Amino acid sequence: MNIELDSIDLKILELLRQDSRLSHKEIGQAVHRTGQAVGARIAQLMDAGIIKNYTVAIKYEHKQFIQLFMNDQQAFIEVERLVKQYEQVDECFKVLGNACYMIVSHFDPPQLNEFIEQLSQWCRYSVETVMREIETR
Repeated sequence: MNIELDSIDLKILELLRQDSRLSHKEIGQAVHRTGQAVGARIAQLMDAGIIKNYTVAIKYEHKQFIQLFMNDQQAFIEVERLVKQYEQVDECFKVLGNACYMIVSHFDPPQLNEFIEQLSQWCRYSVETVMREIETR
């Protein structure tokens, strides 16, 4: 389903991004609609794939951005299998550009070392460690 977002949809998305626990009624008050109308719009946004899921943002002590550069075309399956085994991997994307994959993770240093040792069987890597998060919202 392909829908065009209007200013109300955009405001609903912004409110949910700030606090996904808001009720439809609370959102409705902010966008001057009924809770039922907001619920219908949210259902449309979910059906269209614009809202993927509701999540909780956890502040981990460690956070990394890991780029993977494959050594061998046959290793893609192995790398994807390995990544799925670690709960510390928050997101993994197959990307276009210099790297083949981009991983967002929250390993502590010993766990990161173990993960990298496993990965190094199939690829080269670059690890960027977050020193401080800059709040944007």
